[in-house]
Amino acid sequence: MPERLNYAKSFPEGVHALIALGRAITDSGLEPLLQELVKTRASQMNGCAFCLDMHTKDARAIGETEQRLYALPAWQETSFYTPRERAALAWTEAITNIQQGHASDEVYEEVRKHFTEAELVRLTLAITQINTWNRLAIGFRVEPGTYQPKAQAKP
Repeated sequence: MPERLNYAKSFPEGVHALIALGRAITDSGLEPLLQELVKTRASQMNGCAFCLDMHTKDARAIGETEQRLYALPAWQETSFYTPRERAALAWTEAITNIQQGHASDEVYEEVRKHFTEAELVRLTLAITQINTWNRLAIGFRVEPGTYQPKAQAKP
């Protein structure tokens, strides 16, 4: 499908603001692999091919395993993820599918066991940011497959 328009060219100030938020989240102290798992899971749920391509490549570049990436849609059925990651993934699903249950108390209480208040806000901003990127990429048909990760040191 051809790209509909170049949203970055059409509203660069908005894109710069999203990028600045991304930098703040990246530098917030949340684990890089956790951030990539969250971005990948939300992108799977939203069906965003561009963001899936990007974030699975970024995850691999910082040491994520193929096994964990492949199993991510069925994370609840595996033992591949830590309790903290499992809580973050449940929160990701709740926030991404906000129309289904409005982030239940049960999911909230579980995520609070694993994240401080500040970390939970950072995590929630990471989730909302990737959902925004997903909607931009899907809405304007950004072509998947062209993204190449920057060389990154593994944690």
